Amino acid sequence: MSENKALLVIDMLKDFVEENSVLEVPFARKIIPNIKNKINWAKAKNIPVIYVCDSHRRNDEEFVIWPSHALEGTSGAMVIDEIAPQEGDFLVRKRRYSAFLGTDLEILLKELNIKTLFITGILTNICVFFTAAEASMRGYEVIVYSDSVASTSKEDHRFALDQMKRVLKIKVV
Repeated sequence: MSENKALLVIDMLKDFVEENSVLEVPFARKIIPNIKNKINWAKAKNIPVIYVCDSHRRNDEEFVIWPSHALEGTSGAMVIDEIAPQEGDFLVRKRRYSAFLGTDLEILLKELNIKTLFITGILTNICVFFTAAEASMRGYEVIVYSDSVASTSKEDHRFALDQMKRVLKIKVV
C-alpha cells in the first residue's frame, strides 16, 4: 500500500447513474471518465480503492424521504460497469448518507493504516458531503476531487464544495 492513502468511490450505482434509473443523477455520467482516471492512478500508485455503496433493505426508513433505491441484492445496488470493482478492491455497504455510520469503513481504514482519503462519487451535497465531513472530524486528511463528484444541480454541487472547503477545511481540488 502506498503512503497510507485510499480512494473512495461513493455511490456510483446503477440506480443513480443509469439513464431513467429510479434516482437518476444525470451529472454523474459526466464524471465517469474522471473517476476512471482516478481509479487507474490509484492502482498505479498501489493506493487501495474502496467502493462505498448504498444498500438498503426493502422497508428502509430512508424511503420516507426518497423513492425505493439500491435495494440489497438488486442490480440497481451494483456499481456501474464502467468502473466496477476489480479483484483487490474493497466494498463497503451503507444504509445512510455517511459511509461511516453503521458500516465497517473505519475498521477497514485502520486495518489498512489509512490517514488520507481521496473522495469521488455522488452526491456532492449528500453522501459525499457527509462522508467527507465525518472523515475530517475523525482526523483523516480529506481531499475531494471537484471534477469527480456530482450532484443533481450545479448550485448544490458548488454549495457543498464551498462548505467542505470553508467550514470543514477539507482540501477541494
